[in-house]
Amino acid sequence: MADTDDSQESRPAQRSSRRAVGGRRGEARRSGRRNQPLWLKVALRTMLGFVILGLLGFAALVFVYMRTEIPQPNADAAKQVSIVYYNDGKTELDRFSSVNREDVELAKVPLHVQRAFLAAEDRKFYTNNGVSATGIVRAFWTNLRGGQQQGGSTITQQYVKNYFLTQDRTVSRKLKEVMISIKIDRKYTKDEILKNYLNNIFFGRNSYGIQSASKVYFDKDVSKLTPAEGAFLASVINAPGIYDPANGERAKTAVRGRMDYVLNGMVDMGWMTQQAKDQIRFPAVQPRKAPTYGSGPTGYITASVRNELKSTLKLSDEDIDRGGLRITTTIDKNAQDAAVRAVEDNVPAVSSIPLRAGLVSQKPDGSVVAMYGGKDYRKNNYNSATQAAPQGGSSYKAFGLVGALENGYSLNSRFDGNSPVKLPGLDKPLQNNLGVSYGSVDLSFMMKKSVNTAFLRLNMEMGPAKTRAAAIKAGIPQTSPGLADDTTNILGTASTRVIDMARAYSTISSEGKRATPYFISKVASVTGDYSYAAEPKTEQTIDKDVAADVVNAMAGVNEAGGTGYPSLQGAGFTRPSGGKTGTTDEFKAAWYSGFTPNQLTTSVGMYAGDGTDSLREAAGAEFYGGAVPATIWAEYMNAALKGQPVAKLPEPGNVKGKQPATKYVPPPATTRRPTATSSRPAPPATTTTTTTTTSSPTSSPTSTPSSSPPSTTTSSSTSTTTAPTTTSAPPSTTQPSVPTSTTRPPATTTVPQPTAPAAQPTAPAAPAAAPASVPAP
Repeated sequence: MADTDDSQESRPAQRSSRRAVGGRRGEARRSGRRNQPLWLKVALRTMLGFVILGLLGFAALVFVYMRTEIPQPNADAAKQVSIVYYNDGKTELDRFSSVNREDVELAKVPLHVQRAFLAAEDRKFYTNNGVSATGIVRAFWTNLRGGQQQGGSTITQQYVKNYFLTQDRTVSRKLKEVMISIKIDRKYTKDEILKNYLNNIFFGRNSYGIQSASKVYFDKDVSKLTPAEGAFLASVINAPGIYDPANGERAKTAVRGRMDYVLNGMVDMGWMTQQAKDQIRFPAVQPRKAPTYGSGPTGYITASVRNELKSTLKLSDEDIDRGGLRITTTIDKNAQDAAVRAVEDNVPAVSSIPLRAGLVSQKPDGSVVAMYGGKDYRKNNYNSATQAAPQGGSSYKAFGLVGALENGYSLNSRFDGNSPVKLPGLDKPLQNNLGVSYGSVDLSFMMKKSVNTAFLRLNMEMGPAKTRAAAIKAGIPQTSPGLADDTTNILGTASTRVIDMARAYSTISSEGKRATPYFISKVASVTGDYSYAAEPKTEQTIDKDVAADVVNAMAGVNEAGGTGYPSLQGAGFTRPSGGKTGTTDEFKAAWYSGFTPNQLTTSVGMYAGDGTDSLREAAGAEFYGGAVPATIWAEYMNAALKGQPVAKLPEPGNVKGKQPATKYVPPPATTRRPTATSSRPAPPATTTTTTTTTSSPTSSPTSTPSSSPPSTTTSSSTSTTTAPTTTSAPPSTTQPSVPTSTTRPPATTTVPQPTAPAAQPTAPAAPAAAPASVPAP
């Protein structure tokens, strides 16, 4: 019993002892953990995290793989057309050409051609599982660093991307591409995949598939391709816009380098001997044919839309030619129809030398609502509105006026308008049209009558660099041929595209705010993976008050006595407006550009043949900017503005200026009084000092001088401009006036009032220098 009692008494002590021992062991374990280095704890936990993430990622990939189905082809976007709409987004304007494509069996493709593509795109094609892990990692790393975007794609991946998926470069799309590629590689043989790839890849020139590419580049069946031709086609698919030799010497050099890469790869893979590679020469490539856009004038719009898709939206030829785009333009159908009608109703039909006209009409934000680039794009794809660059003639006097008001002059500043004027460096003096002398005239009158000699004296005094700077600020590209700092630049010796003239005049009309012309309002893809909306911006480049004064001065051109008045009256155009006529030496170009203020600006430019021919010779009569171009402008504007509010002229800016530093004393009034007849309905009652005869009003919209101007009307001396596109004669760009109303020049001058006969369908204007090298259509 005693032993039992002792045992029972000892148990609590034993338990206490065990607890003490256990506590010491726990403390030892905790102490051991506390003694572990921090870096080891971090490393262990990081490794554990990576393991867990890896397992989760693997599970996610397995899940995605199991859930990913091989989709139906994406309605083969390559077979869809892109549709171009008018600005209502509903009325179809044109379509891009349907895709050129013809499938072939792989057996028809020569083995050396197949191997060229493998050497170029995927040398491990027959051994990989459809994807390249290293390629994907390399592409992701390059893209992450902001380098040139890379696909990291095998041939299988490229086939999947082109045939099953959209072209966006998102991580989700790339992951889907990888999963489908693995499944495709398991489902189809390698030969089947290669055949489908070769039949779907884009080669440029609107061709998909190797058969169509063989025909557009070499005019032969794919079965007859040589090793050099196969290497070329395998090279061009990498970037058709960069490697197509039709894009110039730079592209030809680039594709040669790419071909070397392809051929060296074939040698490395044992598919070609070095000796055979050394004997290969660059193949003869067929010239590129112009895309077959819609017939008639709309083709020029479609071509401009395509150019904007590439230049502004940064879409590649492959993106565009794949199709499936829905493009809403800025073109207004009513305005476009009016432009076509106005041009084709008024340009005389001549059998020998064709007369060409370009028209661009834009709103203040730069949106182009109408363009006439030619009669039929399919017959002649040279755009008279965006490519041709005839000299601007008296249109440049508007920029001289801007320069004057910006540099201390006002509309009240006066200059000697007597004719002729002798310029330093020129053998012969320059004159006003018909040799008329106007005496001392202010800037407003100079603009209204387009007085050459007064504008030349202004330019000499303020410096021609001011005129050039004003033209550039308004929107004339500073790289325009002939745009120099010579005194005659104010008479328009620079070669100028119609679209640039429209932009520059729109700047003046829009309170000095310059906008970039554009044709595309918005773009969407049928797959929903791409969208774009234009966000036009304007920049204040000319002072608002200066622009207002220039607009008011240019309004005089369209009022009674102005050089544009007869044609505008004949067309029944009566809205408040401003504009300027322009005619070049030997009648090689004729212009009318004008606007309804802050509403719509339109420029019309005309030339004959390739630009070196004379409009006078082509039409059989003197051809002035105030005639056919002004009539086209007026008839177009009447229709384009129908139903729209009547814009008002701005309040004068009243820019304060100075009188010329040199005081001109006008000589006695000229005793020569040109006599003319007018083919237009007589303007309001006038008071003149000349003897005139007036013919019965006719329906003819234009008129011409009654007698040939004297030989000194335009100078044949050498211009001071150094531009290669100017002729040997500096321009004289003022039109003869029509009978004027009570508006008169200063009392010290008697103003001759020449008018014009009704015999010919052209209206009075003045000859000026025209370009001898307008780019040939």
